[in-house]
Amino acid sequence: MATFKEKINSSYTFSGECIEAGAAVHNGQTYADCPIRIPLKTMNRHGLIAGATGTGKTKSLQLLAEGLSQAGVPVLLMDIKGDVSGLAQPGKMNPIIKQRTGQLAFEWEERGFPVELMTISEEPGVILRATVSEFGPILLGKLLDLNDNQASILSLIFKFCDDKGLPLLDIKDLTSVLNHIQNEGKTEFTNAYGYFQSSSTGTILRQLIALEQQGADRFFGEPSFEVNDLLRQDRNGYGYINILRLTDIQTKPALFSTFMLCLLAEIFQKFPEQGDALKPELVIFIDEAHLVFRNATKTLIEQLDMTIKLIRSKGVGIFFVTQVPDDIPENILSQLGLKVQHALRAFTANDRKSIKAASENYPVTEFYNTDELITQLGIGEALVTALNEKGIPTELAHCMMRPPKSRMDILTPDEIDSIVNASDLAKEYNRTVDRESAYEMLHGRINRAIQEDSADENLRDIEPVSTGRRQQEGPSMFEQVMKSPVTKILVREAARGLMGVLGLRSTTRRRRY
Repeated sequence: MATFKEKINSSYTFSGECIEAGAAVHNGQTYADCPIRIPLKTMNRHGLIAGATGTGKTKSLQLLAEGLSQAGVPVLLMDIKGDVSGLAQPGKMNPIIKQRTGQLAFEWEERGFPVELMTISEEPGVILRATVSEFGPILLGKLLDLNDNQASILSLIFKFCDDKGLPLLDIKDLTSVLNHIQNEGKTEFTNAYGYFQSSSTGTILRQLIALEQQGADRFFGEPSFEVNDLLRQDRNGYGYINILRLTDIQTKPALFSTFMLCLLAEIFQKFPEQGDALKPELVIFIDEAHLVFRNATKTLIEQLDMTIKLIRSKGVGIFFVTQVPDDIPENILSQLGLKVQHALRAFTANDRKSIKAASENYPVTEFYNTDELITQLGIGEALVTALNEKGIPTELAHCMMRPPKSRMDILTPDEIDSIVNASDLAKEYNRTVDRESAYEMLHGRINRAIQEDSADENLRDIEPVSTGRRQQEGPSMFEQVMKSPVTKILVREAARGLMGVLGLRSTTRRRRY
C-alpha cells in the first residue's frame, strides 16, 4: 500500500504550469517535501473557496490571484469587503509569515502585482457600464422576473425601438418608451405590433424603477465596457488583477446580480473558443458569493447555471468564495473542480449537519476523517482537492497554505487615488458625454409640437379681426399637449436629469483588440 507521501506526491505532480498552494499535513506534521500544486490547465473548470469568518479564505483567494497573475493570466476579482486591494502593494515580513515559511521551507519575497481598480457604484475606479440594448430583452426579462407575456411585450418594445431608431442606452430611455406606448404612442404601437395590456407594461415599469433605486441607473449607459480590456498584461508579462470594488453593494443584491449576468453573457458572446488550452484566458473570483444567489429568481439561477456550464470552453474559470458550500446551489456546486475548504465551526445542531454535508463534497480518503478535520483546521490551513491535467480529482490533502507575497491589508485612499489617476482605462471610460437616445428623441417630439403650436398662435394674433374680440375657441394644441400624461412624465424626467441622475454616457465604443 502506498504511503501518504507517495500518494500525495503522485497526485500533485503535473507536467504543465502550476500554482504552489502550500504543503501537505498529516497527523499534525507538515511535509515540506509534499507540495500541493494546482495545475493552470484545469483552472477553467471553476472552483470554490469556503470557510468560516477569519479562517483564511481571503488570503487563499489572494494567493491564487497572485499565482495566476505571475503566470500571465488576468484576473477579475469581486471585492465585497474591500480587503483585497492590497494586491497592488508588496507585503512585509512579520512573525507569522516567518513561522509559515519555516514550516514550508521556501523563500518568501515581497511583491506587488499590476492592479486595475473598477466600480459599478460610487467607489473610485474605472466605471463599468453596459447599454440596455446590449443587455437585451431576454436577459433583462429574466432579471426583472417577468412572466412569459410580460417578457414578450418587452421584446416587442425593443423591436419597436429598433424600427423607430430609438436607441435604448439607459433605464431612463426604456421608462420613457414604456410611458410613450401607454399614452399617446399606444395607437401607433398596437397598429404595428398588436394589443397589449397596460397592466403588463405597468409591471415592467415598476420592476425597472425598483432596479433603478438600487443604483442600476449608474450601471446602464455609455460608454459601455469592452470585456477584452480585462485581458491585459503589464510590461513584465504579468496578468492584470482587475479588482471590482463593491463595498457599497452588499445591500443591493439585484444590482450585483445584474452586473454578473451581463458580464458573463458578454464574455461568453465575445470570447473565442479556447479548446484544450494550457492555461485559462481569464479567471473570475466572486467573493461573498451568497450575494449572487440571495433572493435570486429561479430563472436567474438557471441562466447562471447554463452560463457556468458553457463558459469554460471560452477559457474562463469562475471561483466562488463563501462561508459554507450550502450557499451555492447544488447544480452549480457540482461543476466546481477545485475546492479549498477552510475550517467550519460547529456551534449548533444545524452547523453539524452543514459540516457533515460539506465533508461529503470531497473525495473519500484513507488518511483523514474529513468531517472531524474540517472543524479542527487552523487559520491558513485548508482541505484541498483539484482536477489533474486529465480532469480526474486529486487526492484530498490537508494543506498548510503559503502566505501571499502582496500586502495582506487594504490600500490607503491616497494609494487608491494614485492607481485610478494613472489608469488609461479610467481616462477612457470615466468620461461624461451625452448622446441623443430614446428619452431625448421622445422629449424632442413634445418640444416640436409646442413650438409649432406657438407659431400658429403668433400668426393668429396678427390677423385682423372684425368683431374687436376673438371668437372663443376650443383648447389649443399647446394646452392639449401640456395636459397630456406623457408630457407630465417627460417634464418630471427632465427635472431629474438636471439634478444629475441621468448617468454618464459617451458617443463611441472601442474596437476589440
